[in-house]
Amino acid sequence: MSYQYVGSELELFSAATNWKSYLATLLRPLVVGRVLEVGAGIGSNIPYLHNGLVRGWTCLEPDGSLARCIEERLARRELPANCGVVTGTIASIDADALFDAILYLDVLEHIAEDREELEKAASRLAEGGSLIVLAPAHRFLFSPFDRAIGHHRRYSVAGLQALAPPRCRLVFCRMLDSIGFFASLANRLLLRSTAPSPAQIAFWDKTLVPVSCRLDRCLGYRFGKSVVVLWSKVPSAPVGVGTP
Repeated sequence: MSYQYVGSELELFSAATNWKSYLATLLRPLVVGRVLEVGAGIGSNIPYLHNGLVRGWTCLEPDGSLARCIEERLARRELPANCGVVTGTIASIDADALFDAILYLDVLEHIAEDREELEKAASRLAEGGSLIVLAPAHRFLFSPFDRAIGHHRRYSVAGLQALAPPRCRLVFCRMLDSIGFFASLANRLLLRSTAPSPAQIAFWDKTLVPVSCRLDRCLGYRFGKSVVVLWSKVPSAPVGVGTP
């Protein structure tokens, strides 16, 4: 089955260097071993999150044109050599493949059956591995922009935590970009834009994100326009444990 991503904002957000660097300070230490990035887009997260502890990085992308973009970047050596591309969904991954970190970075909201998707992901997660989800927060902020780029939903903290797959333990749940919340609220109530302009992205990334970086810590990561969750897969109980 062919799939074509309906959004046109990936190139714009790839220029949000402050935002991606901010995410990297929080997530990069967790991205180790065998990594699967679901919905890798054009590969813009890789330069920020890839590190010396990554043994291999699989870019999973259902849109064939976006997957080819990653392949072209690999051919130009713009991305690390131990990256590879699979065109398709998580069902396209080898059945016996296990990963130490599985990433859904601004992706889960595009998937209609999100609970089923995370259950499939958890089945490909090695014991002790990390399942990381970054998603837009606050249902009341759902805007024409969300609709235009194929979002099915935005998430409340409780709603996202409730999607925990079997055998996955919540490690942390944090809200990010406290100042960006007000920019999203303005778009929802006033601008109702279906796409941000390059100037708007630049203002958010260069002006608002640095303030959010400091304020988020002061607020204890309890307020923002995005929510990030980390689950860890717990080992299965040995045979006989817990039986009478």
